[in-house]
Amino acid sequence: MGKRRRVAERRKTGPAVVGGMIAVVIGGAAFGVYALYDGGPGTDEAAAATADHKAVKTGPLSAAEVRTASTRFLTAWQQGRVTEAAAATDDPSAATTLLSGYTKDARLKGVTVTAGKATGAKVPFSVKGTVSYKSLTKPLAYDSSLTVVRRGSDGKPLVQWHAQVVHPDLKDGDTLVTGESGTPPVKALDRSGGELTAAKYPSLGVVLDGLREKYGKTAGGKAGVELRVVRGKASQAAKLSDKTLVELSKGTPGTVKTTLNPTLQAAAEQQVAKQARASVVVMRPSTGEILAVANTNHGFNVAFQGSLAPGSTMKIVTSTMLFEKGLVTPDASHPCPKKYKLAGWTFHNDADSEIKKGTFKLSFGASCNNAFINFAPKLSDSDLTKEAQQVYGLGMNNWAIGVPSFDGSVPVQSGAQMGASLIGQGGVRMNPLNMASVAATVESGVFRQPYLVSPTVDDRTPAKASRTMSSKTQAQLKEVMQYTAAYGTAAKAMAGMSGDYGAKTGSAEVDGQKKPNGWFTAYRGDLVAAGVVQAGGHGGDTAGPIVATLLRMGG
Repeated sequence: MGKRRRVAERRKTGPAVVGGMIAVVIGGAAFGVYALYDGGPGTDEAAAATADHKAVKTGPLSAAEVRTASTRFLTAWQQGRVTEAAAATDDPSAATTLLSGYTKDARLKGVTVTAGKATGAKVPFSVKGTVSYKSLTKPLAYDSSLTVVRRGSDGKPLVQWHAQVVHPDLKDGDTLVTGESGTPPVKALDRSGGELTAAKYPSLGVVLDGLREKYGKTAGGKAGVELRVVRGKASQAAKLSDKTLVELSKGTPGTVKTTLNPTLQAAAEQQVAKQARASVVVMRPSTGEILAVANTNHGFNVAFQGSLAPGSTMKIVTSTMLFEKGLVTPDASHPCPKKYKLAGWTFHNDADSEIKKGTFKLSFGASCNNAFINFAPKLSDSDLTKEAQQVYGLGMNNWAIGVPSFDGSVPVQSGAQMGASLIGQGGVRMNPLNMASVAATVESGVFRQPYLVSPTVDDRTPAKASRTMSSKTQAQLKEVMQYTAAYGTAAKAMAGMSGDYGAKTGSAEVDGQKKPNGWFTAYRGDLVAAGVVQAGGHGGDTAGPIVATLLRMGG
């Protein structure tokens, strides 16, 4: 009996074996579970080995664990004990970096953190503090939250680390910084000294942004001071911008004077508003000054930065090349066939029209495509590219107008694509600024790079053309453009115009678009304008009235 009793007592104090597993009992509670492997130690030896290990606690967090973990973190954070606060999270390294910057870079003082009522493992809390920068101070208050999780290695309750814990507008990798806001603001002025604002001239929003970017640091202004979220690489990749949280002081703007004419600018805004997708630029040929720029869509400056096929307005550049080479004159007899085959392509005129017997001037005025394309066999692949660059300053990527702009593109092409380029299709790309400059070069006989801010403001060197068209070529161009404005496709829009004037229309086909983009460029005295109405149809009917209205105003 005594021997049997001792065995029974040994079994009472040993681990219970259930289904091949051992549950170690401490104080009557099962704390952890460990597997027995074949060939391993005996039951008593396994129990002794298990007792030497700390078990991993699993299962839902208790309210006490959530409260203890969150209080440890929030208290240490509030008291500025960064190392301790970071150790209360599951990513001490990332937490240390951001929490250290909270006082050093964000310049936050007197922080108090108040926890709210937990919902499960989530704890809301409010933060109040003071942002201080030199003599400037401002209060900061916001709400955030944290979540308590178990650490995988030992089950210890810790705060799950994300940057949003510190501030809800932060993403992982972002930081908080208080200081000068970067580029100082600028006050843009028109040519008469009046202030230009996006509220008064909606099209100028993107232009004003460009002016601040270019001249903010040199225009004499002073940056404001603010607490802001500075985005990290991940946020930048997601195209998130820095965000101002507290503005301690407003910046003092510097002033930048532009060449814009307030009367023409207001009129240009009104004109483009009549079309769904219109853009226009007005220039002075004798100087290169930009007098107005407007777009129906205020989010992107198509007038300066658009890259669109210019259609038949490009025939001005093509004609310049043909006149200079002596291949044709305005009054020379030159047919415009209904169809023309080139390198496997068949080119058609609008509505399959044709001019069997007529002059080149008549084909220019009627914008008859094949009267231009049928010169292709007599041209080299680079002729049009050279003409655009050398006489009109296009496609050189060297314009410096004062804000971002696209300088046009006339790539060297061969075969049918070269033929298409002659009528402003193929790979040719322009915008209203480029085509206004083309008309300005014809009117004055000399390329003058357009500009919105005088080059003397920052000692910019304007782009130059390598050569100037002859007076004979200029006279020929004016002859065909005057004919077009008086009797051709531009006549309706230019009706009643007086003085020295000329125009060219264009309709550029776009794949998948039911109606072509309508183009129009024209000059009248010392004023030129060019416009495009995307998907508007024929240029004489859509962009024409916009351009003609502005030219009639003078300026």
